[in-house]
Amino acid sequence: MKIAIAQLNPIIGDLSGNAQKILEAAQQVAVNGIRLLLTPELSLCGYPPRDLLLNPGFLKLMDSTLKKLAQDLPPDLAVLVGTVVKNKEAQIIGGKSLFNSIAWLENGEIKQYFHKRLLPTYDVFDENRYFEPGLQANYFALDDINIGVTICEDLWNNEEFWGKRHYAVNPIADLSILGVDLIVNLSASPYTVAKQQLREAMLKHSAEKFQQPLIYTNQVGGNDDLIFDGRSFALNRQGEIISRAKGFETDLLIVKFNEQEKDLQLNSINPTYESEDEEIWQALVLGVRDYVKKCHFSKVVLGLSGGIDSALVAAIATIALGKENVLGVLMPSPYSSEHSVSDALKLADNLGIKTQILPIGELMQDFDHTLSELFTGTEFGIAEENVQSRIRGTLLMGISNKFGHLLLSTGNKSEMAVGYCTLYGDMNGGLAVIADVPKTRVYSICNWLNTHNQQEIIPQHIITKPPSAELKPGQVDQDSLPAYDILDDILERVINKHQSAEQIVAAGHNQEIVNRVLKLLSRAEFKRRQAPPGLKITDRAFGTGWRMPIACKIENY
Repeated sequence: MKIAIAQLNPIIGDLSGNAQKILEAAQQVAVNGIRLLLTPELSLCGYPPRDLLLNPGFLKLMDSTLKKLAQDLPPDLAVLVGTVVKNKEAQIIGGKSLFNSIAWLENGEIKQYFHKRLLPTYDVFDENRYFEPGLQANYFALDDINIGVTICEDLWNNEEFWGKRHYAVNPIADLSILGVDLIVNLSASPYTVAKQQLREAMLKHSAEKFQQPLIYTNQVGGNDDLIFDGRSFALNRQGEIISRAKGFETDLLIVKFNEQEKDLQLNSINPTYESEDEEIWQALVLGVRDYVKKCHFSKVVLGLSGGIDSALVAAIATIALGKENVLGVLMPSPYSSEHSVSDALKLADNLGIKTQILPIGELMQDFDHTLSELFTGTEFGIAEENVQSRIRGTLLMGISNKFGHLLLSTGNKSEMAVGYCTLYGDMNGGLAVIADVPKTRVYSICNWLNTHNQQEIIPQHIITKPPSAELKPGQVDQDSLPAYDILDDILERVINKHQSAEQIVAAGHNQEIVNRVLKLLSRAEFKRRQAPPGLKITDRAFGTGWRMPIACKIENY
């Protein structure tokens, strides 16, 4: 039996458009003798649909779209489609009103539904808000082959692999007991750094343990702050990867199931990435491209300061959208160094993007004059520094409004964590491209970019000069912050590893610095709550999965 994996990039809510993508994949594989086509979790509506699921009209249209898709599909091709199904017993025995389901479509009809059994509620996931868990193992017979059906999280309860049980049941174990010949998994698994290695290791363990061939089908594309990396793959009964799809782009993969051996046969295996920096780069390029496209923009604008953060964002945007669709705006002040302008212009020349220079010295004088009476008797400080940033933010928003460009903000995760950013200034924007990328990783990616391309994309002086906001004479970031290697390690320990202040100090960090960083992290929450969506690349990003209070008192726990 030949089985196809359609690694699709849906648009959330675009039911007709997503159905058309499924139909086109089906038509493409039908002529190649494919018997079964797999699509990702919730492939009909896109993942995650969130509160669209509370709209009765949306659910009704999804149902009618699914029925029409079933009628339009080529005959003699079985297709598994991710959809939402009403829980008819909810009003009788209680529970949520919907199931996260897979529909088996064949010969013009919906032959069967399979419901997701394990519903995640951690990080960005909130599936218990909408769905009732399925209660039985899912499988069906196709040409005398028993195929077990699982949906995303159903794979993630291998007690031996994790060292603990996360849910009461293990759908993979249940299907193994039933003696199915093959297990397929339809997923919408968001990207984080090194997650693919984890997926492959986990499924290898399951395949070996249960002696079951497995096919993993994953969604690809950017949806709001989430990036889906695709990289669907299949393993034989021995846990060996026999096929892997492309990363960060749509793909159509074909695998063969040998009925006599009851196993999957070796096929094409796309290689893994050479480094985490390359992987993150590909993720951010996809995230920007899809966010801009799916939000109906075509061009972007960003401030070019001559610093490394805006340089990286400009490079990402250029590859994602094309150089003709990126505008870099230089807004030098009297405090800007000469190299800030020259470095920014050299970067723009390397990338081939358009630039506009808007000096802000006179605007600063106007603000100073307007505020002079009110500020009389006070010293120059953060308020005056931030006026500069807010002038720049206002100019960028003006350009965005006038020409319909999406404004990209350029702050990194280290700055967002400790509040080293200005509300209504450099935080302005529709998308925060590197808000989940620590400063040290920004440097690493820029160095990789130059090495990978065997030419200077990011000017070397941008990489080597001390980082500075340049809001006052001679200012550098380390006037206000610890060295970034120290800061990022502390932030990694508290944000991702959930270590206490005591544990961080025991790891070798200075007590005073740790206390200060933790205080800054807490006090900056009100800023992060007002920040634009930031593309997620780590397990603990400031965004959907970050749920900290604003009004609170945080001790150094």
